[in-house]
Amino acid sequence: MKSLDELLRDCATHHRRLCPRQVLGARMGILAASLLTLDLPQSDKRLLAFVETDGCFADGVSAATGCYVGRRTLRVEDFGKTAVTFYDTRTERAVRIAPRPDVRALAREYAPDARNRWEAQLLGYQLMPDEDLLDFKWVTMKINVTALIGRAGLRVNCDACGEEIINQREVLWESKILCRACAGQAYYLESENTATFKLCE
Repeated sequence: MKSLDELLRDCATHHRRLCPRQVLGARMGILAASLLTLDLPQSDKRLLAFVETDGCFADGVSAATGCYVGRRTLRVEDFGKTAVTFYDTRTERAVRIAPRPDVRALAREYAPDARNRWEAQLLGYQLMPDEDLLDFKWVTMKINVTALIGRAGLRVNCDACGEEIINQREVLWESKILCRACAGQAYYLESENTATFKLCE
């Protein structure tokens, strides 16, 4: 595994600057590698990460683990928490890691010369030992991870809108194949004035 400094440099390239949450994400990824006995960041898709918030924290997790949304190995379950569950698809072991409740206050002890609270967290989170920074617990997944992953290469078209559906996300209803939106599970509403556009000539 890369050093924490290397991981943080990788993560910071996606942002204007390095922040405390990126450090937390990277530290959680490093701890997951140790707890699950995995060589990270991964080059395959063995490890799945379920982050409980989006933003810079998720990028820290990605830098340390090689789990990315684009590789379908990182999923956002938005609970508004700086926490992540790591699932080893080979052993089916899962561990949830979160910061200890008192880490913000404790960070100042590890970075007494920091100019402000934000900088104390940024520096302190890099220096604190795992036992002061993070809590972890072994968990059992409630979701069907195999169904979540789906099977690559399978494609169908929605019988209602005609759009292609991948990763076995179709819904069967009265012998029809529907996308989730046409099955009533859309996260959007269509406007009455659906605009069409023309390419410039």
